[in-house]
Amino acid sequence: MKVAFLGLGVMGYHMASHLVRAGHAVTAYNRSPERREAWAREFDAAAVASAPEAVKEAHVVFACLGDDPDVIEIVD
Repeated sequence: MKVAFLGLGVMGYHMASHLVRAGHAVTAYNRSPERREAWAREFDAAAVASAPEAVKEAHVVFACLGDDPDVIEIVD
């Protein structure tokens, strides 16, 4: 399944990695380029520079974000 994961913070980083290990094609987005690139290298998965790019072909979208302003920033 094609999965988009938005937010690679303390919880999201590991949640997204479990989806990769389960065999899903995960495309991740995180506002911090360093964090998303580190995740992509560690799990040999896709990481992109924008939320719209991450969700473009996804069957399912997960968002693990800290608070309301973070959600608004991502989906606005």
